[in-house]
Amino acid sequence: MWRVLILSLMTGVTAVGITDSARAQTAQPAPKAAPKAAAPAANTTAKTAAKPESKPVAPAAAVAGGAEPTLIGQFGTWGAYSATPNGKKVCFALAKPSSSKTNPPNRPRDPAYAFVSTRPAEKVNNEVSVMIGYALKPGSESSVEVGGAAFAMYTQGDGLWIKNAAEEERMVEAMRKSADLVVKGVSAKGTETTDTFSLKGLAQALDRISQDCRR
Repeated sequence: MWRVLILSLMTGVTAVGITDSARAQTAQPAPKAAPKAAAPAANTTAKTAAKPESKPVAPAAAVAGGAEPTLIGQFGTWGAYSATPNGKKVCFALAKPSSSKTNPPNRPRDPAYAFVSTRPAEKVNNEVSVMIGYALKPGSESSVEVGGAAFAMYTQGDGLWIKNAAEEERMVEAMRKSADLVVKGVSAKGTETTDTFSLKGLAQALDRISQDCRR
């Protein structure tokens, strides 16, 4: 299901005439709406370990109802986008990995993407997610390393979200200041993956979507 939603975005992003370089980094996630469970606010003390039944909106949840994302700026490896699904403004920064490895080597997989989304109508600000490009091992946890710190991620389908939302703000601040973000996961078939995302331009992309989503 996640993959179908992501692929549907690919058409929308291409249609708005993004350059090849930006399209390579953003051609997939454009939202269609996740199951109708309300997405929890990203940075509330009440939300701790995320549960599948209350999981955040997936990347493809940003452009429900056929709303196409608009590229509002390209900053290093990160594209900044906005969309207005069902009349509600959504902004997100998105990038693809600068390097990817599998163990065993050279196992096939779909492209991976990291994104940081803001959804004012849901009071969600800078929610970090990763679309990892394969079905993750059911019930498994993955990790994200950034700025010398490791953050546990819970998994569902081919998506990852931070397990303890109380740490998300600290994670985003670390991402703003660090050079790379490293994501590790295990596929349903037992393949281990390591994806490294350059964080060059992320701070500027987040500043841009913050400005755009205030309007």
